[in-house]
Amino acid sequence: MKTPLLAVAAAAATLLAAAPLSAADPRVAHSSHGDLSQEIDRSGPVADLSSGEVRKIDRDQRKITLRHGEIKNLEMPPMTMVFQVADPAWLEQFKVGDKVAFRAASINGAITLTELKPAP
Repeated sequence: MKTPLLAVAAAAATLLAAAPLSAADPRVAHSSHGDLSQEIDRSGPVADLSSGEVRKIDRDQRKITLRHGEIKNLEMPPMTMVFQVADPAWLEQFKVGDKVAFRAASINGAITLTELKPAP
C-alpha cells in the first residue's frame, strides 16, 4: 500500500518541478522579493507622487490613514484609507491634518507607502 502512494507523490513532485513558471505563479512572485529596499524606486519625478492629508496615525500598528487623491500607479480613485509604511520613522514626522505627497505600492499584498514627505 505504501509503495503506490510514494510513487504517486514522486510523480507529482517531478511534474511540479518541470512545470513552466509564469509571472502569476506564487513561486515566481515571492522568490523575486529579495531585499525590498533595493526594489523600491524613489527616483521618479515629483509629478508621480500622489497627494493626501493625514487623518490618523497608528504608531503601534505602523499604519497611517490618508485622505488621498488618485493613486495612478495603483489605478485607485480618491478615498480615505489606511496604509502600511515602509519606514516607521515617518509616523513621528507627521501629525493629523498635515498635507503630504507620497508614493504607494502593493508589497506582499498590503498597500504600503514607499515614500512620504510634506506636500510641496
